[in-house]
Amino acid sequence: MRRLAGELGVATTTIYWHVGSRDDVVDAVIRRHGERLGEQATSGDTPRQRVMSVARHLWESALAHQGITRLAELHGETSVLNKHLEVAMARELTAAGVVGEDARDALRAILICVGGFLVLALRDERAITPERSRTAVWSGVEDPDVDPSTRLALTTQVDLPTLFERTVQNVVDTYVPEG
Repeated sequence: MRRLAGELGVATTTIYWHVGSRDDVVDAVIRRHGERLGEQATSGDTPRQRVMSVARHLWESALAHQGITRLAELHGETSVLNKHLEVAMARELTAAGVVGEDARDALRAILICVGGFLVLALRDERAITPERSRTAVWSGVEDPDVDPSTRLALTTQVDLPTLFERTVQNVVDTYVPEG
């Protein structure tokens, strides 16, 4: 709080007076950032393109603002952070005729897919020891029921943004009718 007050050029007590505790400041930052995310324009000519646009906003904003993404996760406020983008997605699903439990399932499937990719994208690769790396683990696999070219391919990195696009697009295509 002292460092924040110093950067703002105010006394620490001023922050406590106007905002509240450290947790209140964190909550306010997460809520405000989430509101800004909701202000992003959705693009696309079809319902699938617009839903995909919102999914991309979730992905890109989490990567661009990793500090706030991690802060929201640590404080159990990921839903608060993403609320406005989730509402935007629900709006697009409604416009596509996907409502009720179908909309719930579509939205959650897309969010789970995006979240899974974010876990990989935000993972600290430095924490993985060489002997536990993907390359080392798959290099040691000698299963005759797994094709050797598959084993070799699994020792290499994947282009995560490209895989994100393909995978999330397939999920969107599963739930959102062509339009």
